[in-house]
Amino acid sequence: MLSQISLTALAVVSAAEEHGEPAVNPWFIGGGVLAFLLFLLLGLVWFGGGREHS
Repeated sequence: MLSQISLTALAVVSAAEEHGEPAVNPWFIGGGVLAFLLFLLLGLVWFGGGREHS
């Protein structure tokens, strides 16, 4: 039982110490999400632009 806990703790520590470059640059992900949200906003403004206000 004790060895299993030790192996689990060792696996957690070794996984936490691994440093590496992310597969995709986070700036590209953020830029893509921003562009998508702006596209949705423009669609909402376009859809609601011709409606009369009550």
